Amino acid sequence: MVDGVTKMKKVTITLSQEQVDAVRALVGRGQAESISGFVQHAVASALQDEVGWSRWLDGALEETGGPLTDEERAWADLVLRAAGDAPASRW
Repeated sequence: MVDGVTKMKKVTITLSQEQVDAVRALVGRGQAESISGFVQHAVASALQDEVGWSRWLDGALEETGGPLTDEERAWADLVLRAAGDAPASRW
């Protein structure tokens, strides 16, 4: 950050038509400044959620014996796959 100005980078994202229509409707009603502004807010919120989740998980692991070992992580991956869940990544 230089002099309080955040450097911005233009990117391309893909959304469903329903999502685009919903965001445009919010902008039209004045509930969002712009499509870019809405997406920036959504990304900032998701990143903050991820930071909060990581801090919570780190604290819980510390209280229960520290980070998972490779063996524990492999066991958890097997259990989650057997249950039909996606791999560990949320995104």
